[in-house]
Amino acid sequence: MEKKSVLIPMALALLAAVLFFAILTSKERQLTREFQMAKVLAAAADLPERTVLNDAMVEEIEVPRKFMQQDAFEVRTPGDRKAILNLVTRTRVPKGNQLTQSALVPQSPESGLSVKVPPGYRGAILEIPPELKALIKPGDHVDVLVSFEALMNDGRKERVTATILQNIPVIAVGTNLGQGLSAKQFKQFTEREDRTAAFSEKATVSLALNPTEAQYLALAVRQGETAVVLRGLGDVEMHPMEMASFRKLFRN
Repeated sequence: MEKKSVLIPMALALLAAVLFFAILTSKERQLTREFQMAKVLAAAADLPERTVLNDAMVEEIEVPRKFMQQDAFEVRTPGDRKAILNLVTRTRVPKGNQLTQSALVPQSPESGLSVKVPPGYRGAILEIPPELKALIKPGDHVDVLVSFEALMNDGRKERVTATILQNIPVIAVGTNLGQGLSAKQFKQFTEREDRTAAFSEKATVSLALNPTEAQYLALAVRQGETAVVLRGLGDVEMHPMEMASFRKLFRN
């Protein structure tokens, strides 16, 4: 009886010690995990709203995991920096702040067309036949033609076609701005675009034009019928172009 009265407290004390050790070990692991250092991407300078990110705008900083933002861009390999390329800031990100997925958006209608317009250029939207929408991609180059009634020297009116713009960059097709979308996002975006296109007879391309080119395009849209022709990849040559007419075609 005396042995039992001694063993029971000892067993309880041993159990309490084991539980205490387990709790202590668990807390130690938790603290170790929370204060383990991790590399994340942060703003290297103040980033205004709707800034298109590039590698020079970010830096790697070390923070305890306890203070790492839930959707921060963690850097485990050198290639992880590329995850932010061409994404756009939703709001201002102060220097040193962690970059988070919720603070960035792909180049899309949400970020606006202006993020794709090069400095000194203008973004112009031009209607195209719907069947061309799937064939022209952001980053392609096109020539713009206009067909109109020209007054000839002998007083006759003649239908002619002139190439008024050459080697013009396409910065968007419909609402597809062409960059910053993952494969999954691109598939969802394309399906949504296709559903929208099914109820529309129109399609558009957005072009990057200098101010003078923008004026001529606006004039062409008002004065005649415009068309775009697609250039081959890498073809950037400019050529003097004579106006085309059926009279010249059959005369030749």
